[in-house]
Amino acid sequence: MLRFAAIRLTQSLIVLLLISFAVYGLIGLMPGDPIDIMVQSDPDLTPADAARLKALYGLDRPIVVRYWNWLGAALQGDLGFSRTNMRPVLEILWPRLWNSLLLLGISEILAIAIAIPIGVYAAMRPYSGFDYAVNLACFAGISVPPFWLALLMMILFSITLGWLPAGGMGPVTADAGWWDSLPYLVLPVATLTIVSVGSFTRFMRASMLQTLRQDFIRTAKAKGLGKRRVVWGHALQSAIVPLITVLGLSFGAVFSGALITEIMFGWSGIGRMTYDSILASDYNLALVGLLFATAMTLVGNLLADIAYVWLDPRVSFRSLEAGR
Repeated sequence: MLRFAAIRLTQSLIVLLLISFAVYGLIGLMPGDPIDIMVQSDPDLTPADAARLKALYGLDRPIVVRYWNWLGAALQGDLGFSRTNMRPVLEILWPRLWNSLLLLGISEILAIAIAIPIGVYAAMRPYSGFDYAVNLACFAGISVPPFWLALLMMILFSITLGWLPAGGMGPVTADAGWWDSLPYLVLPVATLTIVSVGSFTRFMRASMLQTLRQDFIRTAKAKGLGKRRVVWGHALQSAIVPLITVLGLSFGAVFSGALITEIMFGWSGIGRMTYDSILASDYNLALVGLLFATAMTLVGNLLADIAYVWLDPRVSFRSLEAGR
């Protein structure tokens, strides 16, 4: 396992390095830079002042040189300074990271907890009324755009019923505790859960249907094992492997994919931070946000591979290294 982890870590670092260069280059090629924005907002600054400031901050150098300087500072723990927030990037990143982990962690756990039993029961009763109802609900959940679902949730629970706040993250008073933010968390968590549970349930149902047709399931039934033990004790371990693949691939996507939900509900997370920094041409903050989403995708793939070995005895770390 240590050899596999070392190889995957090396590959991930190479991918992250290439992505950082590509993202840095694309951001650097965008029209306008912080100095140009500063000149446009301050009529007293002359073109000579702009040229002097660009030379001072190294913005007049080639992109490759600027990227090399940024990489050297990043390897020492200095990710730059946020122009719009007037603070170091790391001081802005950690609170947003915790907010995103709280929002996405709860929603993903709820989606998995709902999708697995519903998908299994639908596969145990294929083409029944329950199965058709589950398929219809899943297709509806997959088809509904997140922003429209968020609007419906706000209209129903905030405006019509008045049960929950429409947005925000809770009071900012000195005596406010974490429990004061729980009502503000309900609607965004429910929105993300509904968006995710449909696809998870479909994958779980399809995988369980295929697994129940395997020879080892027929052998277990022939030995006299009960239906519940066959399904939950034998079939589930094999059927859940494709769902692990989907979770691993979507691990990084949920951090960037929660952008719409974070904007709609005013939740201050990584996705909204990246979006706002791109609009404000805050290059350092935007670069770190995009690289974080890439890193989370790589971490998700690594965790999925480890879960394969744990769940499926036919898979080993050696076979994963060989690409089989």
